[in-house]
This record gives sequence, C-alpha cells and structure tokens, in this order.
Amino acid sequence: MEVYELFIEEDSLDSGIQAISIVENPAIEENFVALKAERIELAEVNAEKRILMGPALIPNKKIYRRGADDEEYYIFFSEDTVRKASQLFLSRGNQNNSTLEHEYSLKGMSVVESWIVEDEKKDKSALYELNMPKGTWMVSVKVNNDEVWEEFVKTGKVKGFSIEGYFSDSSDRPKEQIEEDLCEDCFEELQAEYALLEAVEALSEEVELESYGGYPKSASNNAKLGIERNKELGNKCATQVGKVRAQQLVRGEKFTLPTLKRIYSYLSRAEAYYDASKPEACGTISYLLWGGKSMKNWVESKLKGLDAIDG
Repeated sequence: MEVYELFIEEDSLDSGIQAISIVENPAIEENFVALKAERIELAEVNAEKRILMGPALIPNKKIYRRGADDEEYYIFFSEDTVRKASQLFLSRGNQNNSTLEHEYSLKGMSVVESWIVEDEKKDKSALYELNMPKGTWMVSVKVNNDEVWEEFVKTGKVKGFSIEGYFSDSSDRPKEQIEEDLCEDCFEELQAEYALLEAVEALSEEVELESYGGYPKSASNNAKLGIERNKELGNKCATQVGKVRAQQLVRGEKFTLPTLKRIYSYLSRAEAYYDASKPEACGTISYLLWGGKSMKNWVESKLKGLDAIDG
C-alpha cells in the first residue's frame, strides 16, 4: 500500500492544529487529524490539581487509513512536522481550544505544558511510564471543567488526547471519510452517552436545552437510505455519531441548538464528498446518514431564524 507523509503549509492559517480533544480511543484520521485508535492512556499527573499528561502527536508512525473509495494506504508525520505543529499550536494561541470526542466544545480546559521528547529515558513522560519515542509532542492539560472531570476523566471514559487540525500531502487523493463500526446492540447505550455529552455542553455554555423538530420527511428518508446502503456494505462507512444521528432522523427526534449547529457544520463540510453517481461510496452514504441536502437546507433555515448563523 502507498505511504503518504502529511505536512504543514506554514503560509496557510488553516494548516496546523486548532484544538486538542479528549477521547476514549486515540488514533489518527486522514488529513484532519484525530488520534482515535491507539491505546495510549493519559497519565493523571495530579488528581487534586486536575492535570492530565499524554502524547498529542507521535512522529514516523505509519497509520492505516481507508478512503471514501475503499483506497487503502498509510500516513505518517515526520519529526519536523510534529515540532512545527506544536510550535504553531501555541504561537496561534490555541491552547484553550478543546473538545470532547471531536464533537463537543469544552470550556475550562487548557494546555499548561508542551514539549518535544528529546530523550526517551530521561524525558518527564518516562516518570509516568508513558515511554514515548523521540520527537513525540507531549502536553499537560489543566481540567477546570467539573462535569468533564467527574463524568469522563474519573470514570475512565476518556483515555487519550487527540489533535484537531488540517495537514497536506503530495497526492491528489480525495479526502476520505472516517470509518468506525457500530454494534447494533450498543445503540441505546451510545444514544444515552451522546445525550449526556450534549447536556454537559449545555451546562458549560449555560444554554437551555430547547429542542427543535419538523425537518422534512426527505431528510428522514435520506437517513433511512443511508442506513440501508451501509448495511449492504457491512456497516463499514461513517462514524458512530453518524450512525446514531441517522437513527434519530428516522425516528423524527428533535435536536437541541448545539446539535443543530453540529449537524449544519458536518453537512456543510461533507457535501463535497457526496456523489449521487457513486451510491456505494462512503462519502455519499455518510452524507445521507446525516439527512443529506434537505436536512442541510432545513437546519440552515432554522439557525438563521434563531439568529444562530451568519448570512
């Protein structure tokens, strides 16, 4: 399989890392980076001070990826790119940008330490048995968010850091869709977990959990079609969030304002991956799971009506 190096375009403000997320299963996802499969656990540096330590990015590690057209390949980051990424993250003032599972914006989270491992045995991370290779970008994060600390850190629901950003490569490949399997029997548990996450976000933002529905039937039909096509392919396409969202659309569930914003954000980005001439492409299926074009139009109109979107 092909191996592609990802790098930073230093003259582009979009290139680089915008936020750090705390996640259950860290790994690296395509050009949009999200550590989400590597079993690297955070070290609880100081429970009283609520500081967590862990690797944000590991150099020269080949990461398996599969694109929207089932193209299989690997990506990796050089030591130089990792170092540049860490420097730009801080110089652009992004140390207070954080999310939960790449879906929920968090307050009260801040990177208070950042360094590159220069010596595997003498590095500070070795004191906590993290044993990271030379060139790894390490961070320590201060957690001042009570809900996150009690509900996710102390319970072990989050186990690693994940970076969010954009990188470039030298190929002309289309961007891939992130793929994760979802156990049908786990749906109720997942739905409850996402409901809790949305409640946590609402608490941190001090917003009311008013729900909105009434989206067109075509949006629900799109989600149903996406589910059917995905089943035919062994449910290989889309993320867990996308699969849960499709089930919610099929049942006609209402959504809170923060969720509407996430739906609109996703559909706006994912629209580029949709291709009606390729019904089995993961990009097409994922877009349908979120309700497709009709859902995007409805959400955009609703957000404008609520003065929650520009334009």
